[in-house]
Amino acid sequence: MRAFVMEGIGKVSVQEKPVPTPGPNDAIVRTTAALICTSDSHTVRGAIGDRHGLTLGHESVGVIDRLGSAVEGFREGQRVAVNAITPCYVCENCQRGFTSQCTQALGGWKFANIKDGTLAEYFHVNQATANLAPIPDSVPDEKAVYACDMMSTGFMGAEHAAIPLGGSVAVFGAGPVGLMAVQGAQLLGAGRIFAVESVPARQALARRYGADEIVDFSRTDPVRALLDATGGTGVDSAIEALGAEETFMNCVRATRPGGTISNVGYHGDGEFVRIPRLDWGVGMNDKTIRTGLCPGGRERMVRLLGFLARGRVDPTPMTTHRLSFDQIEAAFRMMDRKEGGIIKPLIRF
Repeated sequence: MRAFVMEGIGKVSVQEKPVPTPGPNDAIVRTTAALICTSDSHTVRGAIGDRHGLTLGHESVGVIDRLGSAVEGFREGQRVAVNAITPCYVCENCQRGFTSQCTQALGGWKFANIKDGTLAEYFHVNQATANLAPIPDSVPDEKAVYACDMMSTGFMGAEHAAIPLGGSVAVFGAGPVGLMAVQGAQLLGAGRIFAVESVPARQALARRYGADEIVDFSRTDPVRALLDATGGTGVDSAIEALGAEETFMNCVRATRPGGTISNVGYHGDGEFVRIPRLDWGVGMNDKTIRTGLCPGGRERMVRLLGFLARGRVDPTPMTTHRLSFDQIEAAFRMMDRKEGGIIKPLIRF
């Protein structure tokens, strides 16, 4: 099979690899559609160290090609989606309720981290009974694939933000995860949603997904703007969806005492991320900082796919480019460099 592989830090290529074989509890999925994530770019740049020879990708849907002998509730030929996070559900961290930290920190994130990812013609799924999710007949692949990460992560950002019913929230960064955080905040009953973003196309999408007001950080100090808009109090919650130190610090600055900062951004650079000391109340102003990694598992995926089946969420306006797997290297380069107004490229197999 063909696979899109990280050869080493800064190097990628399409390579031939053997089709994987399932163990008793596993499945092999034949890929039909995938998305490229900015996380793949971070990985190739060395954010989590050298992943020499690993297939990239963690956002793919497809058809079950083979099932392990112990897998129940699924059949070969069935359309399925698989979350970017595929926990084992038996280790200590999983049993403690931190499934995305399976076995070790970030260990639930197996694709392109500790095993081959999903940007290949076939991919392996561990603990298939728990990690496969059937795609409803009414949901096309190009929608279902967004449940794998963007919806799951963005909605988690809103869930972790502890937004009071009718309360205010600022989402810093209206990329795909930030846009889904805006949508998640609306679904959770936020009363006033700010999107901090400078790119006009992303601003428009933020409004489409529920943002009441746009704060253009290229034109104004976003913290000052948020404080002015809230009568000087700050927002109840802030969501960091970019993975940059400055936006994280601005989240702390813009959040009122007793509020929550929810970080879902991938901080891929530097050794430390600073907290602004005085805006943090020198450590004592009751601001909660909550971090998290995309929740995985069949049960969550079924709920996300249900949103799509009922028309409550439509992520496909974020798909700015549609390419074939033959064009994967060009698609990755565009995503890495953010060329051509790209937000999310859909890859067809």
